Amino acid sequence: MRTNTLNRPFEEKGTLAGARRLWAVSLMALCLMFGVAGMARADQMPVLTLTFKQGGTFEPVRPTVPAGKFKLVLVNESKEPVEFESLPLRKEKVLGPGVSSSVVITISRPGEYPFFDDFHQNVKGVLVVTEKK
Repeated sequence: MRTNTLNRPFEEKGTLAGARRLWAVSLMALCLMFGVAGMARADQMPVLTLTFKQGGTFEPVRPTVPAGKFKLVLVNESKEPVEFESLPLRKEKVLGPGVSSSVVITISRPGEYPFFDDFHQNVKGVLVVTEKK
């Protein structure tokens, strides 16, 4: 006599299959738990906005942020493409006219980190990283 398994979708034959299901459900629960916790931390990190202006300038030219993880929002208000680039930070990002984007950066050491617009190399700035608060 055959048993209808549609009425019992969570019953597995054998202990190995049951263990796999338990492992999969536990893994999914952990992923959800850490995912939600990660989102809460992302909302709490400092946000620094760097705006590229028409004529090839930045605002601010010397942005300041505490050491640690922060979100850098790049806004291109000019009518031409720009490229944020920092060799010591190993970051670069190209933005078309009117485009905004962001990058998350972690810096553990206070100091000054130069950056520039690779399309307008005479335009330079310095990211000032202070002691962690």
